[in-house]
Amino acid sequence: MSWGIDLQPNDIVAPLPDKRYAQITYYNTENTTFYKNGAVVSASPFASPVVDAQSVIPKFIGTYTLANLPAASYIQMPYGSVKPAGSLSGTPSDAGIGDIALATAIWPYSNRETRTYLGLAAYLTIPTGGYSSMQPFNMGGNRYTTAIQAGYQQPIIGNLDGMFAIDMMFYGGNSQCSVACLSSTNVALNQKPVTTTQVGPIYKIDQIFTVSAQYFYVAGGATTINNVYQNNVINTQRFMLSSLIHTDVGRFSMQYGRDMGMQNGLMQTRVFTLRFMKEF
Repeated sequence: MSWGIDLQPNDIVAPLPDKRYAQITYYNTENTTFYKNGAVVSASPFASPVVDAQSVIPKFIGTYTLANLPAASYIQMPYGSVKPAGSLSGTPSDAGIGDIALATAIWPYSNRETRTYLGLAAYLTIPTGGYSSMQPFNMGGNRYTTAIQAGYQQPIIGNLDGMFAIDMMFYGGNSQCSVACLSSTNVALNQKPVTTTQVGPIYKIDQIFTVSAQYFYVAGGATTINNVYQNNVINTQRFMLSSLIHTDVGRFSMQYGRDMGMQNGLMQTRVFTLRFMKEF
């Protein structure tokens, strides 16, 4: 299972320096219907697949100044479960710690008066999560991933802003892929980079409430197994609706989304997140 680098509303806004935040996220997805080159696969075991994944993700964030520019870093480590059901009900589930993720962002340009921001970020995921090559679904990926991202935000009219972000994720190899690679022994799994484009409006209703709607296009990610090309480019379209609530206690956020189109893989029919972030 993989989690993309989805930005929340105003994540591109440069932070104030010397701040410390703690965030806790509840993340829940449902994945159904398996696609192969744009067509639904109905052969066993994909007649009616269901894969439910949920996790609780603590994150610790620090902001500072780097070369006189706003900057921030975070570390997060998920704990959760992956549970196959439907026609995959005979497949083992998994629960435990996921892969640790580290990130650092810097803002080459930020203007609070004009609400215009350009941010750059780099991400690293370390394979610390539980993994077994003898089961197809794991909390850990048994491989390193890195990503780079650029985001831009500016006003459109009044309290309505527009944001655009693009990231590219790179995958290390997994030399211990067995069941997930339809092999009785460990084989080498490699994956091409995945590019995700995110765009949409952000509307600040007042000092407390902010809402947003985002469109995502994900492309790339074809895999090879023992250097044999699998012809499984992702090419996914999806949407995400978000709301933020700023209170004296801290910031609450809620997001809901789903895939709208799928070329290869399991379609994500539900993404639901709840977050709470507090300065300390």
